[in-house]
Amino acid sequence: MPEPVTFPPAFLWGAATSAYQIEGAVREDGRTPSIWDTFSHTPGKTAGGDTGDVAVDHYHRYRDDVALMAELGLTAYRFSVSWSRVQPTGRGPAVQRGLDFYRKLVDELLSHGIKPAITLYHWDLPQELEDAGGWPERETAYRFAEYAQIVGEALGDRVEQWITLNEPWCSAFLGYGSGVHAPGRTDPAAALRAAHHLNLAHGLGTQALRAVTPARNSVAVSLNSSVVRTLTQDPADLDAALRIDNLANGVFHGPMLKGAYPERLFADTASVTDWSYVRDGDLETIHQPLDALGLNYYTPSLVSAAASAPDGPRADGHGASAHSPWPAADDVAFHQTPGDRTEMGWTIDPTGLHELIMRYSRMVPGLALYVTENGAAYDDKPGPDGRVHDPERIAYLHGHLSAVRQAIADGADVRGYYLWSLMDNFEWAYGYEKRFGAVYVDYATQKRTPKSSAHWYGQAARTGTLPEVDAVGTVDAVGTAAE
Repeated sequence: MPEPVTFPPAFLWGAATSAYQIEGAVREDGRTPSIWDTFSHTPGKTAGGDTGDVAVDHYHRYRDDVALMAELGLTAYRFSVSWSRVQPTGRGPAVQRGLDFYRKLVDELLSHGIKPAITLYHWDLPQELEDAGGWPERETAYRFAEYAQIVGEALGDRVEQWITLNEPWCSAFLGYGSGVHAPGRTDPAAALRAAHHLNLAHGLGTQALRAVTPARNSVAVSLNSSVVRTLTQDPADLDAALRIDNLANGVFHGPMLKGAYPERLFADTASVTDWSYVRDGDLETIHQPLDALGLNYYTPSLVSAAASAPDGPRADGHGASAHSPWPAADDVAFHQTPGDRTEMGWTIDPTGLHELIMRYSRMVPGLALYVTENGAAYDDKPGPDGRVHDPERIAYLHGHLSAVRQAIADGADVRGYYLWSLMDNFEWAYGYEKRFGAVYVDYATQKRTPKSSAHWYGQAARTGTLPEVDAVGTVDAVGTAAE
């Protein structure tokens, strides 16, 4: 009988969502279009032409959703604020009706004993700011700081955990490089400019939050840093991995955590950009002291020098596109890693999460770490009894949470885990085809049904110990939350 996997008493057991993926109500209370409204309404950009117009109607059902979180035993909830719901043009005074929704949501969470964690930016730039140039323009970073101040002033007295940006790599390189995310531009130079201005927005936003929120509050950023592995130990493959590591990771954690871009990054991308938009003082602004770092992890990357075409459709896992999200790295090949895969085609490898946590534990010793996203998509369907059994997700969660616990045992200061996602929702360019939720949503009726994994995770949250999983991945002891 294996030893039970038990977590420290103060460990946060959370779930995560983002505004455009769940809220709906895209034209209510003053909200104006974001880049994802525009992108999803552009023919051919999303699976089935799906949009987030209604999503899972969280804007109107948030009280029931919070009650469900409490019933499952969650102790934390990470959500994002819709920028264009608060500041419809991306500048100027706030719309109080928009802020009121988040005030009510926060109060509802606190009344159920659930700690709110706010992400200020989860990819939904107000369309007016994109029309003015978007993230490749420096002005967008200053507009973000103004927005951060508005939200901090409104909610800083009740929300202690703040995250400036979610996965800026996706915003920059999928939004402006490969074009598979909003706003759908395919310009490698613009992608690198966007990366710098997202970094600058993080620094300015952190300063803005510190100026208007209590000192007890925690400010962090969530990075989807890649675990980059090499196909062989050949020097050419090792060099390819270094180049991708700088483009995936160093371009953000270098300035944010160390106050400098990797020198090699400048040389590798010289054919694309001269980096003249990095101004004196920018790196000092970006390099703000942080209280925590969020890490998002799903699957590792396997690369080599490109002796041949990548083996598999978009083997880097970032969607089909004729344009690469990796500026000046067309001679690097991405390979499918071996092992079982989720519905996204992503290899299941908990060792990558352990590796990622330990890397940042060594890079920034003493900085609190949170797993701010981790989860899996499967083809979930209700059974004849109306229940949704998802043993594969339970096995996935058990493996990755065990990796988190091992990292804690190895000295990493990991203080919480946010399952992606609380419930099925609009999965960006994949529309409603991919289900990441622990709670099943019938999109026609909006009925919520906790899956077996929700009960399993809820039991872990209530006891601080992972329930056992049998050989086929079914939960040994299911929680008591009503379906």
